[in-house]
Amino acid sequence: MCTTEKYFVLDPREATFSDLARLLFSSDLRNRRFIDSSEEKLEDDLCRFRRRWIIFVSIIIQKLMILLRKPLYFLGFYLSFWLNLLSSNGGFFKILPNLFKGKIIWPEKTSATFASLVGNLDRRVELDRRIERGSKRYKAMLSIMASKLSYENTNFVSSVLHNHWKVTVKIVIDDSSKVIKNYPKIRQLMRAVLAMNLLGFYSCWNGYQKQKSTELIVIKDTSTYPNLIVVSFRGTDPFDSDDWCTDFDLSCLGSLIGSSNYTNVDFQNRYEIKNVGKVHGGFMKALGLQKEGWPKEVNFDQTQNETTQYAYYTIMHHLKEILDQNPASKFILTGHSLGGALAILFTAVLMMHDEEQMLDKLEGVYTFGQPRVGDEKFGKFMKNSLKKYEVMYERYVYCNDMVPRLPFDDKTLMFKHFGGCLYYDSFYRGKVEQEEPNKNYFSMLWAIPKIMNAIWELMRSFIIPYWKGEEYREGWFLKCFRVVALLIPGLPAHAPNEYVNATLLGNLPDLHLD
Repeated sequence: MCTTEKYFVLDPREATFSDLARLLFSSDLRNRRFIDSSEEKLEDDLCRFRRRWIIFVSIIIQKLMILLRKPLYFLGFYLSFWLNLLSSNGGFFKILPNLFKGKIIWPEKTSATFASLVGNLDRRVELDRRIERGSKRYKAMLSIMASKLSYENTNFVSSVLHNHWKVTVKIVIDDSSKVIKNYPKIRQLMRAVLAMNLLGFYSCWNGYQKQKSTELIVIKDTSTYPNLIVVSFRGTDPFDSDDWCTDFDLSCLGSLIGSSNYTNVDFQNRYEIKNVGKVHGGFMKALGLQKEGWPKEVNFDQTQNETTQYAYYTIMHHLKEILDQNPASKFILTGHSLGGALAILFTAVLMMHDEEQMLDKLEGVYTFGQPRVGDEKFGKFMKNSLKKYEVMYERYVYCNDMVPRLPFDDKTLMFKHFGGCLYYDSFYRGKVEQEEPNKNYFSMLWAIPKIMNAIWELMRSFIIPYWKGEEYREGWFLKCFRVVALLIPGLPAHAPNEYVNATLLGNLPDLHLD
């Protein structure tokens, strides 16, 4: 059983503007409908005005996102529709001729060709077949491609797996064999197809938002031995207000681990307690946090109707079924942005519950542009646990990507990364770092270098197909998005295409790659 000793949970739906105004001038938490806290006052660093100001801003942004849910949705839908209309008809200049000829193709949101906004930034769907399957570089490439694919609809995902990711292997046989001559169908069986199978597409319930806002896909790669199960959490959809509420929900949860079957005894005697630090509440809620914390076991049947399919418990149940049927298989956890945070926190809950058998099957955790998820104490717990269970954790950071530098690592928020990172500059040169440069992003010293780098990245988008190959050619939409980098350098740097390029083009010390 895993529960919470110290917590500070925010509910923006309950906050009035008068509540928020009082918050700025008082650290007293009593009679605050929008705050559920184990403390009656914000003490120590929490009592500082800066901390209250950040809570104030967090609530305001969440309330704004709730208010703008429908406008954001329709804005994102029509932008995606327009981009897919262009791509389906061969570009802007072919739309009118196709319309007059009656040959125009109208995109459908659930079709196998309808790409999300993220997918329109980078239309690549092929795996690089030059990379040896089963190698460390292959697993990194597969992870980022699966992370990118998690933004798409079910039919799109199925089409990519069936038409682009499967591998056909020819097996040489003796044509003179009587068996082959008499039974020609056997010849077809000898042409093995190593498939990628979609095992599940999940939209999971966030019990605090009352929305099915946590999405992920589960893929089986049969081209490697052992077979790999890839669990890929979707990142932040740019026009999904629920995702933004998750990101800006700075509730803090101080988690505890306990294990015992004793009942009817005091709390201190009921649990063997170890404090693992404070964790980002919004991410934990998205993963399936229960009101009582993280119980190891739940009534699975009661958590599988359409309003209570929690991500952690659902995926745990299905992973165990898959691994029981395929004992030699291993699984990977991965995700981009918010998805990366959910991937590493899924691992954290496995460790809190001491799931040794599952952790033994965990091949690795690959995150791309992952934000910070907890404080220094949580980081120490994770480093010790990763070492104890021998779990490989690969955190990729590209250049000036702002998301890995949030929430801030300072005296107010106290979020910290753990385990180092694989850092790539804008030439895709990689190195292993304990912390990415300019760790909190907003620094006057880095302002000019970031803008200069953004100018170089815009120039690079025009020359990269001649420099690295035609498969790296960037579309007009991505080039336009790079113009934004001249004002906000860290935004286009967060796009998945940079991480795809890093896994394909990037170099790291041989010791790491091997």
